[in-house]
This record gives sequence, C-alpha cells and structure tokens, in this order.
Amino acid sequence: MQFNLRLPQGLYPFFQAELESYKAALEDDLAKAWHHLERAHIIGQRYPFAHTYVHWKMLQFGFKTKSPKEVLGQLPRLLVGGVKSFVGKIPVGNPGGSNVPPLKSFPIEKDLQDIFLKAGVGLA
Repeated sequence: MQFNLRLPQGLYPFFQAELESYKAALEDDLAKAWHHLERAHIIGQRYPFAHTYVHWKMLQFGFKTKSPKEVLGQLPRLLVGGVKSFVGKIPVGNPGGSNVPPLKSFPIEKDLQDIFLKAGVGLA
C-alpha cells in the first residue's frame, strides 16, 4: 500500500500484514484471502481511511468472486463505514462482510486482542 491509512504506528504493521496475506492467498485460496480481509477490517475499523480501504477491497473481492450479495452488501458499507469510524460509532469486532449484520458487534479473537494490546490501542 502506498498511502497513509492513518492507523496508529503500532497497529499499522499488523494491518498491513493482513492485507499482504490477503493478497498472497487471493489466487489460490479464496476462503483464506477473505479471512485476512475480515481480520484487516477488525484491526482497521476504528480508523476512517483504513476502514474504507478494507471495504473497497471487499467490494473488489465481491466482483472477483462474482458475488452479487457481496457487491451489493459492500456498497453501503463503503459509503458509510468510514463516516461511522470518524464519529466513533463502529460495531466492535464486526468482520465487515455482507454475510453479517453491519451494525452487530462480535467477540474479538484472542490473537487480535493481543495485537491491540501490543499496539497500545483499545478495542473500542
């Protein structure tokens, strides 16, 4: 990624690693690629630019997999996700896909909780 997504310095490497893992898995293992996008969403959802960027990648994934449900589900998320981050109204732990309600919070996996702790940022 060549632009600043305005994540805290301690969190950015973890976010970037998830996006790189997504890209690496995209041609061979779509389920694994999607899993990494969901993790990137959870890591970046508090930060408007990162949040919007992940929804953009999810929209592209929907086109790649020819999933009308994902494409249509990502359009409103792409438009309002960053705004919700900006005003601090995000559903913590939500993985961001159209297969889950956009406003529902989810438990955060232990390894992701550890990432937030290492980065020195809160979960909500």
